[in-house]
Amino acid sequence: MESLRGLVAIITGASSGIGEGVAIKFAQLGCRLTLSGRSTENLQRVNDLCKEAGLNQDHILTVSGDITNGADRRSIVEKTVEKYGEINVLVNNAGMIYYNRIGDITEEKYDELFDCNVKSHVFLTQLAIPHLIKSKGSIVNTSSICGQKAMAEVGVYCMTKASMDMFTQCLALELAPHGVRVNAINPGTIVSNIARRPWGDYQDEELYQKFLEKQKSGHPLGRVGQPSDCAESVVFLASQASSFITGQILYLDGGRHCVSVGVATSVKK
Repeated sequence: MESLRGLVAIITGASSGIGEGVAIKFAQLGCRLTLSGRSTENLQRVNDLCKEAGLNQDHILTVSGDITNGADRRSIVEKTVEKYGEINVLVNNAGMIYYNRIGDITEEKYDELFDCNVKSHVFLTQLAIPHLIKSKGSIVNTSSICGQKAMAEVGVYCMTKASMDMFTQCLALELAPHGVRVNAINPGTIVSNIARRPWGDYQDEELYQKFLEKQKSGHPLGRVGQPSDCAESVVFLASQASSFITGQILYLDGGRHCVSVGVATSVKK
């Protein structure tokens, strides 16, 4: 995707998983990067991986912080513009999950999910919009198959991703007259750390591997996805190869959205 070379891309949730995969792919293509995440240590690790992929350190900016914090969101945009002078691509990727039924979830967890998975992206995007209009740039949101397929054990998470899908399409209409495209990827199960963080259900390696094995049966292609699968789709949607595509909800799930009855989302201990 030669059209991405030299463009400035902000990637949130870049310290692991899908965000890490997207960062490395963009680095291979010669983008100038702003990598955002909570863990300074993990951001540095991804920074080094981007250098190994061929990107000069001068073209990598890391901004650690909590995207649910307004000051940290402003810092991401301001530092990017200060360093590079423009923004061409925004990848809204940061996210979290709780494995709770709606009947069991606490108000605190509900607020955390919506703050991280929806509100933070809306208001980071709002800050970036003037710069994206100037560059006629592109926004790619990381949503989930859960935005379109109901799953009982992650009900509020599904609600946040349904919100992201509608955000994607409404914003696509809003920004189309300015030449800015907005699309989303909706992955199925991807090997990442989202379920393995301190608040997740799968910190135990053996349990997580059982979870992945069970998830394979729900994807007609017979496997779960990798961050690199997501990265290829994000690159396509961010590049001029998709110049006539906006408002798209792209299933990235090995055919799982075609399955009429979903499999369980968790593995009981």
